[in-house]
Amino acid sequence: MIQSALIEENIQCNRDTRIDVFRALALLTVFINHIPDTVYEHFTHRNFGFSDSAEACVLISGIAFGLSHRCNTDSYLRIGCRAFTLYTAHILMTLVTLAIFCGAALFMHHPEFFSMINIEPVIREPAKAFFGIVTLGHQLGYNNILSLYVILMLTTPLMLFLIRVNTSLLLILSGTLYLLAGLFHIAPPNYPTKGVWFLNPLSWQFLFAIGLSATIHIKRHGKIPYHPVLLVGAAGYLVLSCIWVRWNLWWIDISLGLPRTLTGFNKTYISLPRLVHILSLAYVITVIPTFSSIAQTSRRNPLAVLGRHSLPVFITGTMFSMVAQVLKKINVRDILYDTLLITIGIIIQLVLAYYLEWLDTINRQEKNNEKKKYLMHSD
Repeated sequence: MIQSALIEENIQCNRDTRIDVFRALALLTVFINHIPDTVYEHFTHRNFGFSDSAEACVLISGIAFGLSHRCNTDSYLRIGCRAFTLYTAHILMTLVTLAIFCGAALFMHHPEFFSMINIEPVIREPAKAFFGIVTLGHQLGYNNILSLYVILMLTTPLMLFLIRVNTSLLLILSGTLYLLAGLFHIAPPNYPTKGVWFLNPLSWQFLFAIGLSATIHIKRHGKIPYHPVLLVGAAGYLVLSCIWVRWNLWWIDISLGLPRTLTGFNKTYISLPRLVHILSLAYVITVIPTFSSIAQTSRRNPLAVLGRHSLPVFITGTMFSMVAQVLKKINVRDILYDTLLITIGIIIQLVLAYYLEWLDTINRQEKNNEKKKYLMHSD
C-alpha cells in the first residue's frame, strides 16, 4: 500500500526534462533580450530567424498545458487560480518597474527615465494610467507578456472543452480568429494611450492552441507526421529566414497585396512568416531525435531546474533586467560591463531556482512521511 501511495511521487521524479530545458533556454533568451544594447543580444535566436523567444515561450506553454491537462472541475479551478497568479505577478512587476525607473530619474538625476518604456503616460496622466494598468490597457515595455498569458489562461478551459469535442474544431476556430484579427486589425485597445496591445491575444492564442492540440494528439496515441518533404521544407525555411535576417532583406515586399499584419513580420499579430518560423523550428526539433534527446538531462541539470520554476525565474530575470537597463544607461558600456550584468542576472535566477527546488524537496519529503504514517496506521 505504501508503494502504491508513492507512485505519483515517482512519476514526478522521472519527469521528462525536455520541456523544462527548452523553457529555460527561452527564459534566458528573454532575459538577455530585455537588456538592450549588450553584445550578447546579437547571439540570441531572433538574430537568426523571424521569430524570437516570445513565440517559443507561448508554444512551450501550450505544450506544457497539453501534458498536464485534465478536463475536470479541479483542473479548471487550478487554471483560474493560475490566471489570477499571473495577473497579480504582472501588476507587481509593473509597479516594481515603475519604482526602478522613477527612482533612477529622481535620485540619480536622469529625468529621461520618465519617458522610457511607456512610463510617460503614468507621469502625465496618473489617474488614467493606473486605471489602464489595473485593466491591462496600459503596459510598460518589457512587461507585457504576462498580460497575454492571463488571457490565454482564461480561455484555456474553452480550448480544452473544444478539444474534447474535436481537436480539429479547436484548430479551425482558433485559426479563423487568428486570420480575422490579422486581416481586420482586431486587438484589445490600449488606455489611456492610442493603439492596441503589443502582444495581441486574439492572434497569439493560435500558437498556444497549436501546442496544446499537438500534445494532446500525441497523448491520444497520435503522432507528429514525419515526411522528408516536410522536413526539407521546414529546414529550408529556417535557412531562408536566417539568410533574410542576416543579410537585412527586410526591404523585399512579400505582402502580395494582403495586410502586412499577416504577411509581414509584425509581432503584435504574430504574422505568418513569424508563425511558420517557430513551427518549422519546433517540427525540426521534434522529428530529428538527436535535437530533442540533447534536452533529456538529469533533473538536477541547471536548465531543468530553471525550467521547472519558470514563473518566479521569469519575474526575477525581468526585474533584474530593468535594473540592468538603468545601470547601462548611467554607467560605462563595454563588453566587460555587459558580461558582469548578464552573469550576475543568470546567477541570481539559478540561485532562486535551486532554492525553490530545495523547498519543493522538503515539502515532498514531509508529504511522503505523512502518507507513510497514515498508511501504517490504517493497516
